[in-house]
Amino acid sequence: MEMVINNDDYYSSVSESEIMYRKIHEPGLIVASCFALVAFSLSIFLIFQHLRSYTNPPEQKWIVAVLFIVPAYATESVISLWNPKFSLACDILRNCYEAFALYSFGSYLIACLGGERSVIEELENESRKLLNKPLIEEASENHINERNRSFWNFFTRPCVLGKELLTIEKFGLVQYMILKTVCAFLALLLELLGVYGDGEFKWYYGYPYLAVVLNFSQMWALYCLVQFYNVTHERLQPIKPLAKFISFKAIVFATWWQGVAIALLRAFGAIPKQGELQSGLQDFLICIEMAIAAVAHMYVFSTERYHYVPAIKHWSVTAESSREVKLEDGDNDTPAALEKQEIKVEAPGTSVTESVQDIVLEGGHHVSTTIFS
Repeated sequence: MEMVINNDDYYSSVSESEIMYRKIHEPGLIVASCFALVAFSLSIFLIFQHLRSYTNPPEQKWIVAVLFIVPAYATESVISLWNPKFSLACDILRNCYEAFALYSFGSYLIACLGGERSVIEELENESRKLLNKPLIEEASENHINERNRSFWNFFTRPCVLGKELLTIEKFGLVQYMILKTVCAFLALLLELLGVYGDGEFKWYYGYPYLAVVLNFSQMWALYCLVQFYNVTHERLQPIKPLAKFISFKAIVFATWWQGVAIALLRAFGAIPKQGELQSGLQDFLICIEMAIAAVAHMYVFSTERYHYVPAIKHWSVTAESSREVKLEDGDNDTPAALEKQEIKVEAPGTSVTESVQDIVLEGGHHVSTTIFS
């Protein structure tokens, strides 16, 4: 009898966190779904706004890629919260898209600066100006050694690196894309083998090691992005880069550290050690945060600057003219002069051609025709 009582007490103590999770799961799912619906609707609306005013493809294709992070996060979090069995799969997809979104944001900044060639020229010019400026008496010696200390300059004076700064920035983003994807699938493999231990900071589980690697990789990628921004922020002023940086980094950086913080709270016993409760709390918070991010994106990534296309930049007008001086009419040759001018107008998504023909026949008769195609 005593044995049965002890078993009941043990079962009761073990299932206490599970009972609490079941009580709050349904209302939590309803609230999270509402926030996710708001995030999804606003983000999709903004994406369609950009596609409707798709006047600058080099920039807007990366904006659309960045904006998709909100519906991707919100949808996967709701699915994971609805059925914890899909939690790991959703987490892998979320991590993979997060890596791609970070790369897209870096590519967007480069596109706003006119492309890689324009960025390289600007960085080289800036570097040349700084290296030729005598900062101290031994300026000539420093000029020789600057290129030999490029890695140290990345932390102290990134503006003197020239095109090397762009290379380092791109490498920082690409390495995060690769490591984030590899670690996501490695986590799936370790979970299948039963040695992943999501949220467990124990040496015989794979979670703490992957967390350290991903944390360093993410911080390095974000630091590279910040250094690139510090050098180019003056030229990026028309797009208001600071607000874009804050809104995007809040999604990528805050959500990652939020997951680590929840895992630490669980490890120290601040929250119950129920695996579903930990992942559910993370998914619930992400749904709320994505709704806030979607509202911020409506202002930060507005389509206002893409409503009109500068004519000088996007329109091309060419004119071609030809002349003939003979007009045949059966066996007789009627003197005539025929002048033809063809005007071509090229614009994004259009192809307009205007042909103007002036024909002067014998006797001064004048015929003019205009043809559009």
